[in-house]
Amino acid sequence: MAFDDLLKELQGQKTVQVDPEGVPLAQLFDDAFMKKHSQSNSFAEFLTKGNFQVQTREDVRNIPDELFDRHVARETDFANWDVMLETATKEYERG
Repeated sequence: MAFDDLLKELQGQKTVQVDPEGVPLAQLFDDAFMKKHSQSNSFAEFLTKGNFQVQTREDVRNIPDELFDRHVARETDFANWDVMLETATKEYERG
């Protein structure tokens, strides 16, 4: 650990970085987020509407981009999955 990082940590000034890869999808796309930005009440409902079987981030990555992007554009305020994921990550980090 660098001296500056140690000093910040000791002073209580170190900010916690959120790793979006480590956050469960249901937590990242919580019900409040989905109600605000989509026609679904939950991420599970959003996936069901698109007939997607998703349990992990790997499952999401395995969906053809064009297919998932069309579903996102049709069912949410976002143009595509990348924008939806980026927005959810930023909102999650803000707490």
